[in-house]
Amino acid sequence: MHVEDLRWFAVLAETEHLTEAAATLGTSQPNLSRALRRVESAFGVQLFEREHRGVRLNPYGRLVLEAAQAGTAAVDAARQRIDALLDPESGTVRLGFLHSVATSLVPDLLKAFREVAPSVGFALRQEPAHDIVQDLESGEAEIGIVAPRPDPEVFGWHLLEQQRLCLHVPPGHPLAARRRVELAAAADEPFIGLRPGFGFRRISEELCRAAGFTPRLAFEATDLATIDSLVGAGLGVAVLPSGAVRGNDSGAVSVPLAGVQARREIGMAWRLRTQLTPAAERFRTFVRSRPVTST
Repeated sequence: MHVEDLRWFAVLAETEHLTEAAATLGTSQPNLSRALRRVESAFGVQLFEREHRGVRLNPYGRLVLEAAQAGTAAVDAARQRIDALLDPESGTVRLGFLHSVATSLVPDLLKAFREVAPSVGFALRQEPAHDIVQDLESGEAEIGIVAPRPDPEVFGWHLLEQQRLCLHVPPGHPLAARRRVELAAAADEPFIGLRPGFGFRRISEELCRAAGFTPRLAFEATDLATIDSLVGAGLGVAVLPSGAVRGNDSGAVSVPLAGVQARREIGMAWRLRTQLTPAAERFRTFVRSRPVTST
């Protein structure tokens, strides 16, 4: 039994005449009869009483008619919603993004895109990089704004922003007056860092290891803005990307790291073996047309 069989059954129930129902549906009477047999076979009962002038629903048929009308209406509504989601002019982009770009990169991208596609909607997910990657794998998100770059065998990638790495220190700290600072100069300082599992946690640990020490963590946070605020409050120092906490008035001083070539690279990722919806493809094309920025 198919959805269309239920639709044809409902028309026959309304007309109570095979020939008239077939003409209404634009099909032959044998085709309609076969559809009716499939519906009756699926429910295991006869749904019409055959009469000299046509057919008449029996009590079983009235129950099936109620379900058929509700079912076909639900299917039609789902099709309409899917068509709307697939419309490049008014569809929805499922976008995951990092906490650290929630007040800078992502709002700038969305504002610029809505100027050219005002009817496209967004289903937004703000979360750590490892969760964004999981959402891309599961299909919960189609596009992710993420760092570091995920597995290139699985995900496409377009670089959006390169951020210089800095040592954030409290106001008045002895290192705050320097134009540049070696990370080793902060080896004895308490550090504020991200919890294990975050992409930037790995970057900062590798930098400290290269500088010859293991940081002594005073606190582990879940976002860069919290780290910057705690540094500003004097609880420790931290390695942070330049511009990652735009608009934060913590008072922390950002001192560029000397002798460090590493940059935090933020980019747009998508699953290679999954076709994007038209709206998401339109957004990806728009984002890829914009220049890479550096801070």
